[in-house]
Amino acid sequence: MTKIEFNRRGRTLLPGQVAQLITIDSDGTGRTVLFETDSVIEAPNWTPDGQSLIVNAGGELWQFPAEPGGGDPRRIEVGPERDFNNDHVLSPDGQTIYASDNDGHIYAVPIAGGTPRRVSNEHATPHHYYLHGISPDGLTLSYVAIEKPAGERRINMFTIPAAGGPDTRLSDVDYPNDGPEYSPDGRWIYFSSERAAKVPGHAQCFRMATDGSEIEQLTFDDRVNWFPHVSPDGHAIVFISYPAGTTGHPPNKDVILRFMRPDGSGQRDIVSFFGGQGTLNVNSWAPDSRRFAYVAYPMSDRSAD
Repeated sequence: MTKIEFNRRGRTLLPGQVAQLITIDSDGTGRTVLFETDSVIEAPNWTPDGQSLIVNAGGELWQFPAEPGGGDPRRIEVGPERDFNNDHVLSPDGQTIYASDNDGHIYAVPIAGGTPRRVSNEHATPHHYYLHGISPDGLTLSYVAIEKPAGERRINMFTIPAAGGPDTRLSDVDYPNDGPEYSPDGRWIYFSSERAAKVPGHAQCFRMATDGSEIEQLTFDDRVNWFPHVSPDGHAIVFISYPAGTTGHPPNKDVILRFMRPDGSGQRDIVSFFGGQGTLNVNSWAPDSRRFAYVAYPMSDRSAD
């Protein structure tokens, strides 16, 4: 196990548990453990040049080599201390990381390091930003906000210009939504939602036009399905599937990463392991659309696959 001193702020692992940064082919072959640690690491993004993975650890952003033997991870220095969560995306040119902070805002961070620039707006009522997607041209970010307009918690979908500007509402409903992410052709936004749930917390995968119309449900089974991520070539989706009866997307569950086509057809299992929150919160496809990255959290007496 490589010893790197990560910030241990936030969630911690269970006794005897490790976090493994893994890449795998979408057909389930070629599984490679790139890094293992006794600290929580979460949510890998693959850089557009294919060389690195951007990962959250203890509120910090780290850059990991995407191949074995590529060297040690590098902390991305951002000046005054920030507390980023596991929602972050990369600009199409790979030069900027857009990341949600636990202060409720979205920031733009140079991948080389530097002072973050706040993108999001102040609101008169609570509006906590959780970033999930970026348009193919890099001009627009998609996110969910936890709102409390009348004291009741709501989770709705919005967009905002990456350069900063007004928020545009895509949904105005009482049931939770999460993970809005653009398709590579800019035609669709894929997301998870409880809009069809008979039990609170039971999410399924959907897509909609980028203006919030034309909503289509893609998964219909008894499992709890989250975070559909579209491959760069637009031909495949990977999502995380929890056991039936799970509420939300918690850590420390027996989960399955599943494959489907963009229209929801061709669903199949790719790999199963102990994981959950932090495993696949953001798009982690490689630029070649053949592989993707994820984080497993096995116990010492369990295998990660």
